[in-house]
Amino acid sequence: MKGKWSIMRIKEIYEYVVARGMEKDPRGADAVARDLSLARKRYDDLKEDEKNDFDTDRLTNPYSDTRLLYGNPETEVKRMLVGIDIEVGEVLLADRLGDKGSKVDLIMSHHPEGKALAALHGVMHLQEDILAQFGVPINVAEGIMVSRINEVKRGLLPVNHNRAVDVARILGIPLMSAHTVADNHVTSYLQKMMDKEKPDTLGDVLKLLKKIPEYAEAAKYNAGPTIVVGGKDRRAGKILVDMTGGTGGSEDAYAKLSQAGVGTLLVMHIGEKHRKEAEKNHVNVIIAGHMASDSLGMNLMLDGLEEKGLEIIPCSGLIRHKRI
Repeated sequence: MKGKWSIMRIKEIYEYVVARGMEKDPRGADAVARDLSLARKRYDDLKEDEKNDFDTDRLTNPYSDTRLLYGNPETEVKRMLVGIDIEVGEVLLADRLGDKGSKVDLIMSHHPEGKALAALHGVMHLQEDILAQFGVPINVAEGIMVSRINEVKRGLLPVNHNRAVDVARILGIPLMSAHTVADNHVTSYLQKMMDKEKPDTLGDVLKLLKKIPEYAEAAKYNAGPTIVVGGKDRRAGKILVDMTGGTGGSEDAYAKLSQAGVGTLLVMHIGEKHRKEAEKNHVNVIIAGHMASDSLGMNLMLDGLEEKGLEIIPCSGLIRHKRI
């Protein structure tokens, strides 16, 4: 829609990304419906004074890391500044663009800020169902995830969550985050690709990834797909794309996945302790690339918004590639 931009309200953009995120949720529609039903029951069971602290977005949006952080939902949006990380500098960039005649009506961050960051641990339960889909009994999956979820929750407690949100508020620029909704897109996209193509070796997986523009571009910046456990000639076996559910899961998962027959994990990133556990349990690991993977997930979602007429200015690590 070159040179012809339409206008959407923030509320419509927010509802769109949540709906698309639910469509691409790797757990399936029934699991999403269950999440929303449980949230409704928890809310209904609260006393009236307790309901004041309940985030009512949870009744229609199962992803606690995707939220409108500042702004009037009825605000009309023609142009968005979109980045992987939106911090104080990017908010100032949006304000500066306005001074130069390109007013930014909404900033969209992939990685969560504000209350969405504080509640990041809430989406990690999604990983339990993914583990179960790949052969780990659900009781075991829930058991190994509980300590990791609490660890992430505690780790987020001292963080200054609202720095970027406060600057957006002072400058009067609406700000939202779209995290798991985008991660669901990249996970679904790559899992379908791996299931269809069935690459034989880890080298074949790398070749497939590098056919995708975001990964090909990242490779030019030395941030492309990399094998961190295994070798190019190692056979991939069953491939699990592990790119959604907030952040890295439990170190105990690798032994269970190995027992369940998973041969290779395709991830955005992995900590050294987790990598060593994967290696110990003979699970191959390919890091596809963090910014490239996040960009792919965001692009698959942003294309629909651009098709609706929004102008998108990419920044902060977003490798914008259109598929429309």
